[in-house]
Amino acid sequence: MVQKQHKKESTGHVLYRLLLILLGASLAALSIERFLMPNKMIDGGIIGISLILDYILPEKWSVLNFATLVVLLNAPFMYYGYKQIGKTFMFSSIFGIVCLAVVERMFHHMEPLTKEPILATVFGGLTLGVGVGLVIRHGGSLDGTEILGILLTKQLPFSVGEFVMFMNIFIFGWAAFVFGLEQAMYSVMTYYIAFKTIDTVIEGLDETKAVIIVSDQYEDISDAILHRLGRGTTKLQGKGGYTDAQKEVIYAVVTRLELTKLKAIVYELDPHAFITIMNTHEVRGAKFKSAIH
Repeated sequence: MVQKQHKKESTGHVLYRLLLILLGASLAALSIERFLMPNKMIDGGIIGISLILDYILPEKWSVLNFATLVVLLNAPFMYYGYKQIGKTFMFSSIFGIVCLAVVERMFHHMEPLTKEPILATVFGGLTLGVGVGLVIRHGGSLDGTEILGILLTKQLPFSVGEFVMFMNIFIFGWAAFVFGLEQAMYSVMTYYIAFKTIDTVIEGLDETKAVIIVSDQYEDISDAILHRLGRGTTKLQGKGGYTDAQKEVIYAVVTRLELTKLKAIVYELDPHAFITIMNTHEVRGAKFKSAIH
């Protein structure tokens, strides 16, 4: 049996990815040093543990600062990441973590951008989320917690998301003892803002919806979506589960802002049409954005 040879990533694309991972790690370091640490706030995961340890370890152990700790604590997870996810992920993550550590040291002696807790929470969370999101979007990671979750959830009755949540409850609870309850609550807010921002960066700002339409007027509906909305459609063959009759099913992808117009078009032509609307994470295609409005 001949093994299929996969096309290697071009050097230009590798450099582009590494540049954006560097940018993402730098933004995360900026958030940590200019917003979070001066206000005694943390993130979740390995970054949060590193921040707490950096704060509580004695001065004579200064070599074990945040930069050193985030590299050391992530190291075993990067090894298992290589086993579970692959070489490209591991090298991209190592590069991102090293960049985070180096840039964090560069920002270490700079003055905080704000000492106002609410401003630090909002802008720290946004900056951290954009940074971590860029790293994840381009094939890396700055935190090994999810890798640990993937490994342990094979033996435990929890999902990866549940495991990460339990870990962060422990970390923020620890932060409450170290920094105080109020700072821990600000940290939870920062984590939530960062989490939502990461989703936005990974999935993109153009929120899209996938729509499935079942109607006897499928020809007219498909033609109207194309000419009045500017969106292409795909016709799928279906069969009714109750009547066993053949059905044409229309599949289309539209932006969130186009959804109301699409529904108006469908119900104008067939008030009894069956429509299913689903969220999509990403849409790729050269012609997708060239719609009629």
